[in-house]
Amino acid sequence: MTHESSWNADEALTAVYTAHYTSLVRLGALLLRDTGTAEEIVQDAFVAMHGRWNRLRDPHKALAYLRTAVVNRCRSRQRHLVVVDKHTPKSLPDEPSAEQAVLRTEETDRVIEAMRTLPEKQRTVMVLRYYGDLSEAEIADTMGISRGSVKSHAARATKSLRQLLEQNV
Repeated sequence: MTHESSWNADEALTAVYTAHYTSLVRLGALLLRDTGTAEEIVQDAFVAMHGRWNRLRDPHKALAYLRTAVVNRCRSRQRHLVVVDKHTPKSLPDEPSAEQAVLRTEETDRVIEAMRTLPEKQRTVMVLRYYGDLSEAEIADTMGISRGSVKSHAARATKSLRQLLEQNV
């Protein structure tokens, strides 16, 4: 196989897809709490990148571009859902599927519930840091904020989560 930078869009994205699709879907699912929508968002990000491959300045940053695209598309989806929720009658409770209930443990449920109370940026920082295992610099690049903001959001989120989880013990 030739060097990565000489790959065409199909070869390069096939390699990135094979290596990172699952982790990008998990990232989206953690941000949206909806695996199906996360899969659609990740697929759309790959399609968009394929169409723009020749305009990508640094092909080695393809994963960072995709990660940013997924986070931004998740944010857009969340904003859309806020508008939809404002105009939807509140008649049916939101219940997890049977599969989700079986797969989750009690502790995971508590943490996820506590994460839902965090503001969007704090929740995004925590997901990228602890699920995505990204550095502060990578989180800052992905979210388009400074490293100091990443630290601040992480510290506030950690404090809030600790308080919430200790209250409910």
